[in-house]
Amino acid sequence: MLTLLEQLDKGTQWRLTGGIHPPQMKHLSNSSPIGRLPLASEFLLPVPQVGDSAVLEVKVGDRVLKGQALTRGLSAMYLAVHAPTSGIIRAIEQRPSNHPSALPVLTCVLEADGQDQAIDFDQQDIAALSREQILGRIRQAGIAGLGGAMFPAHIKLNPASEIELLLINGVECEPYISADDRLMREHAKEILDGIEIVHGLLNPKRVIIAIEDNKPEAVQAMQQALDSCQLPKGSIRITVIPTKYPSGGEKQLIQIITGQEVPSGAIPAQLGIVVHNVGTAFAIREAVCLGKPLIERVVTVTGGIIPKPGNYWVPLGTPIAHILEQSGFTASGQDTVIIGGPMMGYTLPLIKVPLLKGSNCVLVPSASEISPPAEEKACIRCGECAQVCPASLLPQQLYWHSKAEEYDKASAYNLRDCIECGCCSYVCPSDIPLVEYYRIAKAAIKHSHEEKQLAEQAKQRFDARLKRLEAEKLAREAKAKAAADKRRAAMGSGEKDAVAEAMARIKAKKAAEASVAATESPVEKAADTADSAVIQPKADKRKSDVAAAIARAKAKKAAAQGTVPAKEVADTTTNNAAESTTPGSDKKAQIAAAIARAKAKKAAAASGLSETDTGKTQDVQARATQATTDDNGGEQAQTNEASQAAGDDSKQARIAAAVARAKAKKAAASSESAESIAADDNDGEQTQAAEVNQSSSQAAKQATSDDSKQARIAAAVAKAKAKKAAAAAESAESIAADDNDGEQTQAAEVNQSSSQAAKQAAGDDSKQARIAAAVAKAKAKKAAASKSAPATDVEGGAAQGAEVNQVASQATKQAAGDDSKQARIAAAVAKAKAKKAAAASEQPQDNGAANTPVSAESRPPSESTTATEPTSAESTPPDDSKQARIARAVAKAKQKAKEKALSAQEKD
Repeated sequence: MLTLLEQLDKGTQWRLTGGIHPPQMKHLSNSSPIGRLPLASEFLLPVPQVGDSAVLEVKVGDRVLKGQALTRGLSAMYLAVHAPTSGIIRAIEQRPSNHPSALPVLTCVLEADGQDQAIDFDQQDIAALSREQILGRIRQAGIAGLGGAMFPAHIKLNPASEIELLLINGVECEPYISADDRLMREHAKEILDGIEIVHGLLNPKRVIIAIEDNKPEAVQAMQQALDSCQLPKGSIRITVIPTKYPSGGEKQLIQIITGQEVPSGAIPAQLGIVVHNVGTAFAIREAVCLGKPLIERVVTVTGGIIPKPGNYWVPLGTPIAHILEQSGFTASGQDTVIIGGPMMGYTLPLIKVPLLKGSNCVLVPSASEISPPAEEKACIRCGECAQVCPASLLPQQLYWHSKAEEYDKASAYNLRDCIECGCCSYVCPSDIPLVEYYRIAKAAIKHSHEEKQLAEQAKQRFDARLKRLEAEKLAREAKAKAAADKRRAAMGSGEKDAVAEAMARIKAKKAAEASVAATESPVEKAADTADSAVIQPKADKRKSDVAAAIARAKAKKAAAQGTVPAKEVADTTTNNAAESTTPGSDKKAQIAAAIARAKAKKAAAASGLSETDTGKTQDVQARATQATTDDNGGEQAQTNEASQAAGDDSKQARIAAAVARAKAKKAAASSESAESIAADDNDGEQTQAAEVNQSSSQAAKQATSDDSKQARIAAAVAKAKAKKAAAAAESAESIAADDNDGEQTQAAEVNQSSSQAAKQAAGDDSKQARIAAAVAKAKAKKAAASKSAPATDVEGGAAQGAEVNQVASQATKQAAGDDSKQARIAAAVAKAKAKKAAAASEQPQDNGAANTPVSAESRPPSESTTATEPTSAESTPPDDSKQARIARAVAKAKQKAKEKALSAQEKD
């Protein structure tokens, strides 16, 4: 079996699949030599690659010469654009393109100056140039495939695979076109020179020049030039092939000459074959040998209505309108102008478009030469299109999918292998423009592919950015680490020791602070907590209560030692209690506080103070009233203390026992102190009884708004107070006759009141029971203290009143301790109270006699009452209307009590 090269030497040819035989119509233009047309006044030079693979080298207003490069390439696919003549760049703007859509494209508008002044072309001897230099000159000349595809020639001439066969295409199968025919006739030697240059670049084993048998003059001219060329005689030959359309196609010509079929999606170079047009070979010779760029080409101007058809050397960028005008044609709106042949060409919507490198023909057919556009009819599935398809495709399937815009299915039928030869449209009996559908589908697929490529490029850029940022981050970290290592290495041993010692001191200091905090006494911790609670009002409740207890203990101790006035002690205690509470205490706390104050007043009245102590008792009443009419701070403190006691358990039993012992001591003390009470204590006691009565009434009124349980408690308290007041009135009448009996009666009243309070507390919940027990203990201690100072001054009396309140608060505070910490606090408070009681018992009775102010006995009862009322009024906040009403009610009760006392004295 013969090899491919042996078959080529013998001239073996293979039959073309499909194809047609349309009328040639070449005689209209091939009978005359190639001529030249006059230069146009304006040239349009498209630069579509600018911004993609090229940049502009000129700007508006620049004067350029013939052959001067207007762009500079940036990529391998770059095609240079040169000025076709000398002139001025008047604009760089969007102009209609030489395309069926006439879409605008960036264009340099060159205004010709008519001088046609050219640059100095660099002529070189081919033998003195290297392969890279030859390729560089071809690239700089902007040479593209002149057969119509306009593929960059320097890409084809630098294949990656070894080339065995070089095909020079001189077939020119398209009807009407004769540009290559006339070029081979007139410039055969130049074409062979170009073939020699290509042969030197590719070094193929065989070179075949293919020409159709309808060009005998061209075959003869090329054969004569071949005989005188310097190529090896056995490596190059001319092959004449039968005339059939589209045998001039690249893949079709390969099939005819070699019998091989280029696979779908492949290129001929993968088979070791390269195909070049005869016009491209001529342009390569001009660029390499003469240094002349591709600025003009041979164009066939033909058609039935062209007065002077023929082939012309036309500068690139010449408007089509100028070519037709110089050919003697006057354009009208009804004429059809086709770029290319009747089979593969396209109709121009505008004729003011430029001539391109791939434009080999301008056809203006007459009405007899081309039928008017026929109405498209339905496909009848005749199959003629499939029989004539040179690419062996299924045109009817491609048509259906393209029309339905099912481009993925059209691609599956190898749409991109269609060469758009037009054979299917030529034979279609339904007059369907099949090629037009395929072109639209190809454009859509190309656009989609470009978008995917852009998206992929964007993704690659994004990934590269992430990698760059990560690398920069790692570099910064490495740099910082290196700097730190450098600093550590440069640091001396002394500096390292200093840093270590500093760290050790910090750790030791923290350990010392922790040990001090662990060994701190409970009372000191409580004091610190109280101080922080005063500074930070929003501290937790337990800390506030501890602070209040400590403050009261300090006030009580100071009062016992006589270093602080009684009034200041009482105010301090009240203020501390107010500060230790939170603003959100409820009405129950207010009622409990009112009950505690009423019991304290009752105990003071029952203690049997002398007439000189009336002022002292009034001070106590004023402070109690002030606490009642003050803001809810003090009452809320009592509630907080009571709420702390709610969680206690077995400790309550011990508290109850202590309350019982306190009651017994109070009864004994009251019987001894009754001997020193004056006969005129009746007025003071009646007034105090009235005040107690009034306080009970106010507490009862407040309790009515609470729940039913609190109402019952308030009612029980009121009954106890009423009984106590009645007993106090009876004892006042009998004091003058028998002081001893009066003291016993008062002691009984105190006992009875304590019993009533205990009974009420026992019936209530555990919270009320603890409050009542604390109040009873406070009363007992107050009665014991009263026996040692029956005639103290007003200041001493005020201190005792403060002590009563303080004892009650301390007793409640002791009951609130539910953990070991609270137990230690209660113990500290108890020690403070014991010290205070001892100090009070050692004070002489006449210590405050000199400072005793005028007693209630030395002025009228009305004055005494009036002196007490302002004190209550002054302590009442103006914004607390409820407390104001309580104060007014207390004042009225005092007045009535005085009046009753006066009437009782008159009767006696």
